[in-house]
Amino acid sequence: MAECRKSTHSECSKDCASHELKIRDDVKDYYGKRLKKTADLKSNACVAPARPIPAYIRTALADVHTDVTDRYYGCGLVVPECLEGCRVLDLGCGSGRDVYMLSQLVGQRGHVTGVDMTEEQLVVARKYIEHHTQKFGFSEPNVDFIQGYIEGLEEAGLKENSFDIIISNCVVNLSPDKPRVLREAFRALKDGGELYFSDIYSSSRLPEDITSHKVLWGECLGGALCWEDLVRLAEEVGFCSPRLVTASAVTVDNEELESILGDYKFVSATYRLFKIPKNIPKKSCLLTYDGNITGSEKALEFDCHYTFKANDVVEVDGELASILKNSRFAEEFTFQPDTQRSLSGSCCPPTAKAVPVNPFELAEKIKSGGTATGGCCGAQKSCGK
Repeated sequence: MAECRKSTHSECSKDCASHELKIRDDVKDYYGKRLKKTADLKSNACVAPARPIPAYIRTALADVHTDVTDRYYGCGLVVPECLEGCRVLDLGCGSGRDVYMLSQLVGQRGHVTGVDMTEEQLVVARKYIEHHTQKFGFSEPNVDFIQGYIEGLEEAGLKENSFDIIISNCVVNLSPDKPRVLREAFRALKDGGELYFSDIYSSSRLPEDITSHKVLWGECLGGALCWEDLVRLAEEVGFCSPRLVTASAVTVDNEELESILGDYKFVSATYRLFKIPKNIPKKSCLLTYDGNITGSEKALEFDCHYTFKANDVVEVDGELASILKNSRFAEEFTFQPDTQRSLSGSCCPPTAKAVPVNPFELAEKIKSGGTATGGCCGAQKSCGK
């Protein structure tokens, strides 16, 4: 893209548009025609989740038709907590595995919409709507699938402030315009809503010989953002600071592709991005998790800083306090009245927020059996930069 910056504005617009169109066509071809099943992938970028899959999610996945799961190309586990009755949007839903899994978790009162640009994938997804409606015991479908681009949700007919949660599983890296993806997600979310997504990130910005490689882009490597750029872009769009949930190192295991990638490293990471109005006060506070969320009755693993054990009093940073008070989690916690007192030994300043976490360091710590939880201050010792 360096040549764009040397051209006139009109030339740049044409060149950039042409570049984006080529990437989209390449991705459509890769996922619509070249890949027919998970085994067709040429690298291990689409890795297993870094954390064990909870039993209730395994049960939900087991009820998804094998024709759908056979065409799964995700790189993580995108199942946020507290889903009952929520409206959920899946960016780049593919054949619909995560849509149908979440369909069971939101229940008949909730709804899941999948959007994807690849017609071949959507044919598979739509084919099994009635099958899953009957299998889940619903009186009517609670899912739908829309063909469109994740950079163009408005053009696809998805209204502003209409979703509680947006998920994405190893798809944002495939987009040629990632800032627009984040802007569109922000627009479509309700206040208090969350973008919860897994994706591939690079250790540093990638050179053109990698970003222009068709197979590497299709394998979710060539289009990977440097993780620090995600943090910057998310905050520029208006999200709260990205909160890292988990991470695992990506091993390519393809000699031909590894020779092109050289010393660049990649990680699969899951982030939570919340849309909280800017005028909301951000003060650290004491709170207690009530233990009522399905699948997290004993403890809620919110991110790599915080695991909330049921009925334990915890002090949280100012930004997380504003997130929990102004999102779907508000009814799941008991918040103590504002006070100058804090927990003994606490170092959380009143307006503190969590330190950005290097996902490569977190992945290494998880691999070695370490833990990364510890609040706004403890995190600096266990999983900070």
